[in-house]
Amino acid sequence: MVLTPASKQKRRPRKSAEGNREQVPGLGSRLAAAKLLSAIVDRRASMDGLLDPQNGNPAWRALSEQDRSLVRAILQAALRNLPIIDAFIDLLVARPLPEGAVALRHTLRIAAAQILFLDIPAHAAVNIAVEMARGDPRNRRFVALVNALLRQMIRQKDEELPRLQSRVINAPAWLGELIESAYPEHASAIFEAHRHPPAIDLTVKSDSESWAARLGGRVTPTGSVRLGHVDGPITDLEGFADGEWWVQDVAASIPARLFGEISGWRVADLCAAPGGKTAQLALAGASVTALDFSANRLKRLDENLKRLKLDAECVHADLFEWQPGEAFDAVLLDAPCSSTGTIRRHPDIPWTKSPSDVAKLADLQERMLARALTLVRPGGMVVFSNCSLAKEEGEDVVSAILESHPKVDRRAVESALIPGLEDAISPEGDLRTTPDMLPDPDPAYAGLDGFFASILMRLS
Repeated sequence: MVLTPASKQKRRPRKSAEGNREQVPGLGSRLAAAKLLSAIVDRRASMDGLLDPQNGNPAWRALSEQDRSLVRAILQAALRNLPIIDAFIDLLVARPLPEGAVALRHTLRIAAAQILFLDIPAHAAVNIAVEMARGDPRNRRFVALVNALLRQMIRQKDEELPRLQSRVINAPAWLGELIESAYPEHASAIFEAHRHPPAIDLTVKSDSESWAARLGGRVTPTGSVRLGHVDGPITDLEGFADGEWWVQDVAASIPARLFGEISGWRVADLCAAPGGKTAQLALAGASVTALDFSANRLKRLDENLKRLKLDAECVHADLFEWQPGEAFDAVLLDAPCSSTGTIRRHPDIPWTKSPSDVAKLADLQERMLARALTLVRPGGMVVFSNCSLAKEEGEDVVSAILESHPKVDRRAVESALIPGLEDAISPEGDLRTTPDMLPDPDPAYAGLDGFFASILMRLS
């Protein structure tokens, strides 16, 4: 079928008594979704920032709670599958959409996300997309194209969608190249994992089996409790108010475990907020100093520790200027990174980050790690970690430090500390998890964040 834009439109927008176009049910939420998608893809705005309840985008803040849930679902479906959606759209047009028709493509993307990936009546998605085009002076001449293309998409969905999913690299070019280069043997499995939202993992203070039974979850090999489906707010679940557990991805819980037995140690947690790793260290019996550059994030960490009934000294300071009075036995540096290992829970990352971000953050990490090594006593231990899939931000940083610091050595990760993830230990002895690990037939229970961690020892 050949689809081309209509040069003229016979049908005019319907008018209400006040002279304004009538509001079609659901139109406002889809307009907001298209505006937010544009902000993410075209201006690299963070989805978390846009959807902040107090300071987010005005279009988001104006929505009802019900519409916010819908818009969030549409955005996540669109971002998780954007290359597939674009390939389907391009398949159905006789010639490429005009380069300047950015708003038109976003309208089609929002509709396609509903048709292809959400349990929303397809005819409703089409009708609302048509109204979106009709109400936008830039897109009115494309109303017929929007209607015909989306109806054709519905008819071809069952045949074409599986083919596109198997053929299209589901990532922007820069990220696709990064993953295929770093993980050639299972890049396709990583791309597939990114299409699915993550499970909710809990780190519990004690008795994982009991809490899994109470909350209807499963115990992972590492001892976390995994919840595949949660109805309602996490904060309403049993045990939250009493501080019996906190939300923490399985992979994020590993770096603090790599120290082994630390009861009685003095440990610094650098870049500590929101505090999951700080809580692990305190629960293990360490005397913890939690450092963070952000006062607001540190306040959140302190609130989390109070709920969990755990203690740590909270310090608001710049790592490069901080001068503690005494060297530590151990330091945990979970460094700022491109966060490409967390795409399952932050599907905007492929569209808001770039190779220049990776290079810039890798340089910062190397400087932070060098500084962290000065904070431990001779014989002390530093665990360096981050949630990036880029080896430039992990393995390369450690290699550079080992080359420039002759009195620092690497200590291999012990497999006994990460049961079920022994394959995540690299030949060099570092930890490297990827989102396709911990497979399960049900995607709701599969996977974990991509993480890197290395243990470095300051030699006597």
